[in-house]
Amino acid sequence: MKKMLSIVVLASAVAAAPVSAQQGQQQGQMISLEEAIAVTLTENPALKAAAYEERAAQQERRAAIGLRMPQINLTGAYTYMEKDIGVDFNNLKAPVKDLTGKILGSGIITDPALLQGIQGLLNPMMNADWFLTLQDRSLGFVGGEVTLPIWMGGKINAANRAAKINEKTAVEQGNQTRNALISELVERYFGLALARQVVAVRQQVVDGVKRHLEDARALARNGMIAQSELLYVEFKMAEAERELANARLQAETVASALSNTLGKENDWLPVTAMFMLGEVEELAYYQDLAQARNPLLTQVSLKRQLAEEGMRAQRSAFLPQVVAMGGGSFYNYQVAGFVPRWAVGVGVNIKLFDGLNREYKYSAAKQTVRRVGELQNKAGQDVAVLVEKLYNQMMNYRNQMTSIDASLAFAEEYLRMKNAAFLEGMSSSSDLIDAELNLAGVRTERLQAAYNYDLLLAQLLEAAGISEEFPAYARRNDARPILYDKK
Repeated sequence: MKKMLSIVVLASAVAAAPVSAQQGQQQGQMISLEEAIAVTLTENPALKAAAYEERAAQQERRAAIGLRMPQINLTGAYTYMEKDIGVDFNNLKAPVKDLTGKILGSGIITDPALLQGIQGLLNPMMNADWFLTLQDRSLGFVGGEVTLPIWMGGKINAANRAAKINEKTAVEQGNQTRNALISELVERYFGLALARQVVAVRQQVVDGVKRHLEDARALARNGMIAQSELLYVEFKMAEAERELANARLQAETVASALSNTLGKENDWLPVTAMFMLGEVEELAYYQDLAQARNPLLTQVSLKRQLAEEGMRAQRSAFLPQVVAMGGGSFYNYQVAGFVPRWAVGVGVNIKLFDGLNREYKYSAAKQTVRRVGELQNKAGQDVAVLVEKLYNQMMNYRNQMTSIDASLAFAEEYLRMKNAAFLEGMSSSSDLIDAELNLAGVRTERLQAAYNYDLLLAQLLEAAGISEEFPAYARRNDARPILYDKK
């Protein structure tokens, strides 16, 4: 009678454990998968950094437009030189003085008053400094200059096209980051859902084995079961508690990882169940999408275009460069009047020889184009193989679910049979516990298969460049929720 009572208690504990375990885990902020994606795309620092990168590339593109515009500079200067600039005629004083003395002493002029007047005029001139100043040693000016590129051999056009390509590359890098974050979120969101359900399963096992251990001890004291059978139950109890502790630690770790992805610290409670789809598109559908929308492939294509623009920029070094320029001064301080106040002109620069520098750089740029072209081909093949690998692995887990569901049905029936046999005294308690553990193992395997399926689906959509469609897959009519206590 007591043995039968223990079985009834054990059965009721096993049945009630999932409910109590679930209720014990309902503390925290509930969040659906779509809400989690929205939070991630708003709060995650990696996505914010990608947005800043896009803005920086946009500003660089705008800066490249300025290469076509005139360059206007305002300049000012003040100079103090060692001496004035001019012409020194002092070495002519002696010849002139001798010449005038000879003329005045020749007797041509006999009037003493006139001679005295002429001499009075000549003396100051001979005593003066015969230095003609053209520019004072102290001068300054304020002016401006304008430079307008007319033709730079195509270098400016190449620079603008390269800036546009870099802007597109930054956008694709942002898309790649966004898709990777969605895959990471799916991994951690469903990882936490999996971990919490595993905790529920382990808690169910611990509760059931604990109650059975109490009954086994009572039966052992009455000599109704062997000591070895009690030791076996105690061993399974310790093992179940260890598994429960490990499951809780795993849940805490994944919860921290989920908060990191979301960009917000909280005790998150996933409410969207893991799922499996009845049907998905054919492999070719995802491969075609990947070739057209995979951000990595798009970036490689843009890198090839950028390499081609680099080749054009190097080719421009062989062509002449034409620049229009002009300038003038608005204010002058002690600047000589013969200095022009404005000037305009056109400059042409043709590089004839630079030690074959241009030739080798142009050749290197062509090799870069070829190298990136080969990398583009390789990347396309790699992505196609990756899509096929993810697709096949995902389908493998879907196919496994059929056999797992059959194993689950068998494990539940096996446990029922062992319960009935134990009630009739035809089965040992160790057999009953093994049946319970086997059921827990199948349930955990089922959850793990669903988790792997969802993770592979997220990675497949990431490779195809459509990660944002993952929530739509979860809402499909043939999406079957996978829970540990439901089929």
